Amino acid sequence: MKKFSLPKDGGLIEAGLPSGILHSYERIPTNIYEDEEIASAELADEIVSLINSSEGIFKLGLSTGSSPVALYQELVKRYEEGKVSFANVEVFSIDEYYPAPAKSQSRNRRLYSEFLEKVDVDMANVHIPSFENVVETTAVTEYCAEFDRKATGLDFLVMGIGSHGEVGFNEEGASEKSRTRTVLLSYTSRKRQAKNFGGNVDETPRTAIAMGISTMLSAKKIALIGWGEDKAQIVKRIVEDEANAQCPASWLQKHEDITFYADENSASMLTRNVAPWLVGPCEWTPKFIRKAVVWLCEKVDKPILKLTQGDYLANGLGELLEQKDSYDQINIKVFNDLQHTISGWPGGKPNADDSTRPVASTPFPKKVIIFSPHPDDDVISMGGTFIRLVEQGHDVHVAYETSGNVAVHDDVVLQHMDAANELGFGDRFDEVKEIIASKKPGQPEPRALLNLKGAIRRAEAKSAVRSFGLNDKTNCHFLNLPFYETGGIKKGERTQKDIDIIIELLEQVKPHQIYLAGDLADPHGTHRVCTEAVLEAINQLKGKAEWLESCHVWLYRGAWMEWELGKVDMAVPLSPDEVIKKRHAIYRHLSQKDIVPFPGEDPREFWQRAEERTQNTANLYDKLGMAEYQAIEVFVKLF
Repeated sequence: MKKFSLPKDGGLIEAGLPSGILHSYERIPTNIYEDEEIASAELADEIVSLINSSEGIFKLGLSTGSSPVALYQELVKRYEEGKVSFANVEVFSIDEYYPAPAKSQSRNRRLYSEFLEKVDVDMANVHIPSFENVVETTAVTEYCAEFDRKATGLDFLVMGIGSHGEVGFNEEGASEKSRTRTVLLSYTSRKRQAKNFGGNVDETPRTAIAMGISTMLSAKKIALIGWGEDKAQIVKRIVEDEANAQCPASWLQKHEDITFYADENSASMLTRNVAPWLVGPCEWTPKFIRKAVVWLCEKVDKPILKLTQGDYLANGLGELLEQKDSYDQINIKVFNDLQHTISGWPGGKPNADDSTRPVASTPFPKKVIIFSPHPDDDVISMGGTFIRLVEQGHDVHVAYETSGNVAVHDDVVLQHMDAANELGFGDRFDEVKEIIASKKPGQPEPRALLNLKGAIRRAEAKSAVRSFGLNDKTNCHFLNLPFYETGGIKKGERTQKDIDIIIELLEQVKPHQIYLAGDLADPHGTHRVCTEAVLEAINQLKGKAEWLESCHVWLYRGAWMEWELGKVDMAVPLSPDEVIKKRHAIYRHLSQKDIVPFPGEDPREFWQRAEERTQNTANLYDKLGMAEYQAIEVFVKLF
């Protein structure tokens, strides 16, 4: 099924641009692709070509984690098509826990299941740094030295990068001269890995064996890979900043034949994307001009209408003045353009001139569906707009695409069982406790437990939307898309069954507005899968459903990231009271407070993340010269 991305609107004209200019800000030359599948296909072709042209054994180094999965799939595809054999390939993994855990929890489980077990590689030629002894002895030191000797001089090394710039458990502080060795894992690293150990940091290994930076640098050719917006900041540090021990992957800048393979989202903070006018000629569309002017305002710390010609010329925007209007005309146009994104009527204002408003005044009221990947994304991401739509009289429906069951802590379930007993609904506490005790690390949770966790999340979601005045019996839909119901962290593939469930709801409501999670940057996350499922459903309805002709899709963002103002089509301001009402709705999702099994690295609770995000957006509008609001939620119009 097709991957969806936002349409391009202006930007750097790369056609015919010399490589030296294109990569002028990059210490590691970076190839940017539309998505990870396209990038992985090109990288797979390169690897296959090198294997086929090699004489004798080809030594291939591969990383662990999720980043290379698409590459593994492409390599398997080429093997099945008869384009390559791995019979003469030696495979080296770059890390493993020490002591080696069960295969289901191994760092290399995806390497085996997605690649090694599907091709003709000789398992005797597979080298995983997996010393078995529990206590570090001279033996493990000797083992690491021998592994290092074999891994020195790899023909090709492919590595994903961690969110802090780590490569293969070479964490912050790793020396460029390091060789294969045992390492003590930081608490932060263990917390990231805990999802493979039931979310329990204490059960997550404390030590590992890691291929050293110097060993990596001995490879003849290196490819770094990184996908998704959550990697954007660290990609910039690795590719453009000076090499340093705080970002171990940056040491690889010293290699003479290295390339970074990125998708558009992981490369979004590179200079050629943030400020492409500094790199080369650009296509100046209205939204791209807005992007440049907002960037300039932040650069010189001025509101839009105070920018001078000197500000433009001194900061690389002379081409804009040369090709378009004078600086003062540009200022006025961008100011008006941005001002017109602000609307307190997300469903359209009845009987109003809508020529400069983001949403048409008719029809009124509108039928609206808010698609929420998990049973709290609606209130976290666009709770204020949700409130406005309901209070302004629109027929609002919310559709929770997944159950969110795996994100409920076992203790929360027991608490609910205890409460049910206290209320006289029967004592099932010990029964549920036994079910929890039967869980096996790395295995799907028991269905009975998942059902309880799903019920908790549904009750929380209904409580939240009732606080807005929504009828939870008629306008609250729990889709429970099948792809999610694996009982584990790894989800299934999206299928037509998922699409059909969404089509049924769309045909039932026939909405004028659809709100979707705009997290298209996340290549593996549930948000992206859910959004693409809705868009695929819409695509299948085109030409069959008349209501689609007057339907528009709006994209919101999650609690961590926000749309850059150059892309925004609608900004909904929130009053102080609406911010509090939104916060209280988020509070209703009690299972997601404090002890969420998979909270990520952000220590803030969801309501704090949401408020700071929307307040920062309001502050930015204020600094640019717009009216000052308590908070603002912003949206991008897909069509």
